[in-house]
Amino acid sequence: MSSSFIRRLVKMLFVWALLAGTSGRATTEVSYWLWDQSQLPIYRTCADAFEKQNPDIKINITQISWNDYWNALNEAFVLGIGPDVITNSLTRFPELIRFNRLLDLKPLIARDKVPTEIYFPGLVQVWSRDGKQYGFPKDWSTVAIAYNKAMLEKAGVDPNSLSNLTWNPKDGGSFGSLLARLSLDANGRNGLEAGFDPKNVKQYGLVIRGQPDGFGSLEWSELAASDGFKFYDGPWAKRFYYDDPRLAQTIQWLADMELKKGFVIPAPAALLTGARELLAAQRGALALINSADIISCLESCRFDVGFVLPPEGPAGPKAMLINGLSDSIWAGTKHREEAWKWVKFLASPEGQKIVGGFGVIFPAIPEAAEIAQATMARKVIDVSFCLKEAADPKAVFLVPVSDRTREVLRITDAACAAIFFNGGNTGEALKAANEKVNALFD
Repeated sequence: MSSSFIRRLVKMLFVWALLAGTSGRATTEVSYWLWDQSQLPIYRTCADAFEKQNPDIKINITQISWNDYWNALNEAFVLGIGPDVITNSLTRFPELIRFNRLLDLKPLIARDKVPTEIYFPGLVQVWSRDGKQYGFPKDWSTVAIAYNKAMLEKAGVDPNSLSNLTWNPKDGGSFGSLLARLSLDANGRNGLEAGFDPKNVKQYGLVIRGQPDGFGSLEWSELAASDGFKFYDGPWAKRFYYDDPRLAQTIQWLADMELKKGFVIPAPAALLTGARELLAAQRGALALINSADIISCLESCRFDVGFVLPPEGPAGPKAMLINGLSDSIWAGTKHREEAWKWVKFLASPEGQKIVGGFGVIFPAIPEAAEIAQATMARKVIDVSFCLKEAADPKAVFLVPVSDRTREVLRITDAACAAIFFNGGNTGEALKAANEKVNALFD
């Protein structure tokens, strides 16, 4: 959307908030923004429960799609009319604290003696910087493989065998063989048979989203990490390792599977479609999806679907990228105490259990995530593997967080696009990108 439209939208929301506050009741209006429409009912339910306990506070929730959310948010901050509480993303919050947009929650946490050790490992610490806390964890997600049971059955593949898959960048391991076996060309030949036509594929072994991502989310990050690759030495580090040969090998393997062998859907063919939608359209037998999309994947597919973790790599146990969101308070809020009460409620076991009861996303507190697991189990989905991985600090790695996250992604997104869209030289593209990334911190 245009910047002028975003500006009008923000002002309209501000006027609406002002009018909402003239109802004559002795209440304080706390504005809360989020981007996921599917989660709107969840947080409205949380707000209803919160308002019963705090009749002097009303929660006004505004949902704006991801593509417009951040532009609208920045516009609101500049105009001095930002929402009191925001749903925050790890890829965006470094920029927000650089421009002093977020309130430090640490003094409030200490004052109210709020426990911070009750969450999954790492989910609290990742929202901190220089001794300050800028968000309270609300949920988390990892990566899962969704599979079409009928396609596996037709290929003679036991779904139970998917839990023991291995991968390596040389020959793809049993994972690579499986993708070949599940790929079918227009003549019905699979990728293991002579004469398979990679230029005329009707069923891919694996479908992934078609927008190359510099962090490899839902693409290559798990494979690379399972080969020993790491993005950097930890949050706020000023040196990245995109020039690691192990990363080049991983991305080259995946690019070859897309552009040469025809076992993975090519990025150009999936550009405007997510992996979940491609699976539902039966373009492929397997799909890399976000664990937060498990329920929507089940609902959109008109066939039986199963879920499993990605394969194990040469470095040992499965390595899973874990991402999470937080609730943060705008530094310019005029309702600090009321906003803090709302954030504290959302991060509490009570609030998290409400979220878990919907069985859509995994809350940040393990006992609430178990409620989500149980709710999903009633829908005949076993997601226990997700919780097991998230609880093991050695089995997961967090989305990179740095002072220049958006710039890092701008550079590395372009490098990945050159590889997956144009068949560019992987080693050269990643080395050049790494030089540009590290120059950001000079």
